[in-house]
Amino acid sequence: METYDLAVIGAGPGGYAAAIRAAQLGMHVACIEKEPECGGTCLRVGCIPSKALLESSERYIEARTQLGGHGVEVEGVHLNLAKMLARKDAVVQKLAGGVALLLKRNQIKRYHGHGRIAGQGRVSVDGPDEGELSATHILIATGSESAGLPGVELDGGRIGTSTEALSYPEVPEYLVIIGAGYIGLELGSVWLRLGAKVTVLEYLPRILPGMDSPLAEEAYKLFLKQSFMFHLGAKVTAARRNGAGCVVEAESADPIHCSHVLLAVGRAPYTQGLGLEAVGVACDKRGRILVNSHYATQAEGIYAIGDAITFADFTPPMLAHKAEEEGIACVERIATGYGHVNYDAIPAVCYTHPELASVGKTEDALKESGIEYRAGTFPFLANGRAQALGETQGIVKVLADAHTDRVLGVHILGPRAGDLIAEAAAAMAFGASSEDIARTCHAHPTLAEALKEAALAVDGRAIHI
Repeated sequence: METYDLAVIGAGPGGYAAAIRAAQLGMHVACIEKEPECGGTCLRVGCIPSKALLESSERYIEARTQLGGHGVEVEGVHLNLAKMLARKDAVVQKLAGGVALLLKRNQIKRYHGHGRIAGQGRVSVDGPDEGELSATHILIATGSESAGLPGVELDGGRIGTSTEALSYPEVPEYLVIIGAGYIGLELGSVWLRLGAKVTVLEYLPRILPGMDSPLAEEAYKLFLKQSFMFHLGAKVTAARRNGAGCVVEAESADPIHCSHVLLAVGRAPYTQGLGLEAVGVACDKRGRILVNSHYATQAEGIYAIGDAITFADFTPPMLAHKAEEEGIACVERIATGYGHVNYDAIPAVCYTHPELASVGKTEDALKESGIEYRAGTFPFLANGRAQALGETQGIVKVLADAHTDRVLGVHILGPRAGDLIAEAAAAMAFGASSEDIARTCHAHPTLAEALKEAALAVDGRAIHI
């Protein structure tokens, strides 16, 4: 039986990052992954392939409808879906190979198979690399899977999750999406651009739950202009095959007949079959592993991170980059006695067009908590770089404490919001005030100037509006 300092179950962003950092800190590390490729859901059937399709579909619609405004006249634009999907797969394969190379380069032993805790300090592997290993520390980084919904009959084809929606062999004639969160709106954007009719059903009276509601409302208006159709406040009770197509039923609404259904109501922790009960690892009612601030479970020597966990007082967001930070913090604490994640500065991005990005508190949360704040906003319409790009929809919002001016949240709807939010996250990580951002010289002309102007607007000092 091979013995390790650390055994990581799961080779997604949290797992492989933790394994690499542990190796850097001098640990002898094993990483167990049940899929043939490393990288987890994010790389294989999540973040990476969806962004590849979003990029390709955006270029397709740009060539068809937008390049003419730049004086670039293109005729005979056609969709080659098979080639688009092949490019997506190639991006995934290249990055998966990169993760495998990183593990090898850091002398991390990779086991192919399903990892299960067999006892204190023991992990069994069921699969191609079947066997058992021992480890002083065990880290669970198994991530999550698509959540189900009662009455929705998944068939792995026309009625499926994001996994199936990443690889439809043809453009759906009519796609119904259950859930108006990030996943549903992103994949809906892909197939809408490629020619599908798209209707989104959402249980709540708004889209993008958890996002700053004023920005979500602005995004909703823009999505309607893109020909998205929405039924808000819709409680879906059933979705099933109906002949060659599908039918979706919701309370107080007529049945919807469509060609495809995408279930996108969130993610559920992947914690079954890990042997948790045998070693005393506690989970909540939703199957999330209970951990303390050091990511330690109730079982000695066993830790957990990422989508699979919850804390006693709150549940962090299910985000790949959050899992990566947790994995690194966890192993650094094991090795050095210190490791920390600032959950107030975890950015989130929805890669629609325009993009939405957020970090910190929303206005909704601040009002609910009774925190006094000041808000500054600036429209991309007044930004020179946005005008040059022809991407003027959206705004930047900075929320700052009314008394200390410390930045409490930043929310962006607009071009390249996912890149712009990094500055805001860094500023918040260092406890910056809106004045700090406002006094920082930003290059001209750049989209980042909109963030500077929004910070100036907190104090009523925006220059260009």
